[in-house]
Amino acid sequence: MTYGASVSVKDLGLDLEEFKLHQVNLDVAAGEYFVILGPTGAGKTVLLETFAGVYRSDHGRILIDGEDVTDLPPERRGVGFVYQDYALFPHLAVAENIAFGLKLSGVDRATRVQRVSDLSQVLGIDHLLDRQPDTLSGGEQQRVALARALVVKPRVLLLDEPLGALDPETRQALQLELARVHRELHTTTLHVTHDFEEAVSLGDRIAVMNDGRIVQVGSPHEIFRKPASEFVARFVGVRNIFEGDVRATEGGYGVLSLDGLEIAAVTHLVGQVHGSIRPEDIIISSRPLRSSAQNSFCGSIVSVVDKGTVAHVVVRVPPDFTCIITRRSLEEMELREGMEVYISFKASAVHVF
Repeated sequence: MTYGASVSVKDLGLDLEEFKLHQVNLDVAAGEYFVILGPTGAGKTVLLETFAGVYRSDHGRILIDGEDVTDLPPERRGVGFVYQDYALFPHLAVAENIAFGLKLSGVDRATRVQRVSDLSQVLGIDHLLDRQPDTLSGGEQQRVALARALVVKPRVLLLDEPLGALDPETRQALQLELARVHRELHTTTLHVTHDFEEAVSLGDRIAVMNDGRIVQVGSPHEIFRKPASEFVARFVGVRNIFEGDVRATEGGYGVLSLDGLEIAAVTHLVGQVHGSIRPEDIIISSRPLRSSAQNSFCGSIVSVVDKGTVAHVVVRVPPDFTCIITRRSLEEMELREGMEVYISFKASAVHVF
């Protein structure tokens, strides 16, 4: 089974009084796994529901494989929708839940049985077909909801926070399952989440959304390493974000000045800018470092926060730099507040925007 359609959203706008979508533009390739990432209240679910036809847009166009579906009712758009709460029918067995859309479309019983059997094997739920929804775990219910959406062979699959209600272990397992099923079926997928680690793991590309607007679109690497704004940088966990001035040097390098501290950076920008450094890109040591990194500074620790497997260490140079190190490194160096330490990072680790 292989299916998937291209998606194009053109200047989509919607005013719900308490919330607005502002001129949303997106282009998704056929078979792409596309993640819409943003905080709670950003408008991700509203965008998905407008795409599905739950809401009628005020202006703009929605095209699926070049066909304008903007004014079509939900059932004629060829999309499958999986909500976070699964929305399974409690009075129907698993097989009946999965086959519901096929039955509604008038597909004959023999074909329904075969399609349900084939897809339940792909999703590893063929042993659950006679069970009732209230006897299933959260992960099993989510797989059933996914099967119900996929069995009708939608042109586009819409996933609204599909892993949000699951415990960490089940979430990780289902994340791997989503990736595997997508590799097998190649269904064009729009996946909404507020979890950037989930987005990076699953998305071919990511659109970051805030306050009803798409603020950046790019590959996971671009979003994670090259945020286009302070909002995106903070949302994806950069932590070290500064404002300063850049003066150009030779060979594509620049010097970022932060209240007297000069940081080497790879950039062609000059003037007033933002600079960001991911905390895991900063090396910390209790002794002066011998490193090829072009930025090396001495400072004192102002806080140490133990996160279990890692620790967040804030070093004041000034300014303050947040570093992430392993629990083992923390113990070996015996780091503590007030201790003098050395930090270093490469010029290429400094993203200027």
